[in-house]
Amino acid sequence: MRVAAVQHDIVWEDPAANFARLAPFISEAAGSGARLVLLTEMYSVGFTMATDRVAEPVGGPSTEFLVDQAARHGVWICGSVPERPEGQDRPFNRAVLAGPDGTVHRYAKIHPFTFAGEHEHYAAGDERVTVEIEGVRVSLYVCYDLRFADEFWEVGPDTDLFVVVANWPAARRRHWTSLLLARAIENQCYVAGVNRVGSGDGLDYAGDSRIVDPMGEIVAEAGSDETIIAADVDPARVTEVRAALPFAADRR
Repeated sequence: MRVAAVQHDIVWEDPAANFARLAPFISEAAGSGARLVLLTEMYSVGFTMATDRVAEPVGGPSTEFLVDQAARHGVWICGSVPERPEGQDRPFNRAVLAGPDGTVHRYAKIHPFTFAGEHEHYAAGDERVTVEIEGVRVSLYVCYDLRFADEFWEVGPDTDLFVVVANWPAARRRHWTSLLLARAIENQCYVAGVNRVGSGDGLDYAGDSRIVDPMGEIVAEAGSDETIIAADVDPARVTEVRAALPFAADRR
């Protein structure tokens, strides 16, 4: 399955502007043969704590855009959105995965970024999510989750591809690139990390999106510009690597 990561800038707290900017990227990725297209964390508003302004109901405009684009192009699309279930005080930072048939899966970020006060504005999720897409087992994570290896270990044996959507600051870009490699190597599966570029709320973002194979080899990477990277993900390669190097059996 071909996976494309759209490394993009974000117009701060302006969903309509971001929908207009991203639609051509999605069209290009789908046209090049991608079956799964990845956008960034908080793709439609940026990593903002102003939940009173940006939080949407379940199935709101940012989710609807993903659903519509998935149906229009016949692909799967994922990005995170600030989504508040009815009756809940704080929204979730949710990775929303939309399928070409209207199917929607949701993963709520388990580890809000307390360093930036995210835990004060967004509720923490408590459920890991793995979805099979055209024979590839895909597990969803959001940004800061990447620092917590145990979250990945829990579902690693049943995962072919980890997806990490992010707004990871340039100041810690080495952490981002190193941890993507680590999650791939220790779980012997693919990892696709898509990060934003540009600036938002006083922070700079360097991109450095990556797709890493089960041996820790980078098979697609980006610099600091808006771009699309893509690579083929093969579950057979995951099985092959795990059989040849059965390291997971020794994990305690």
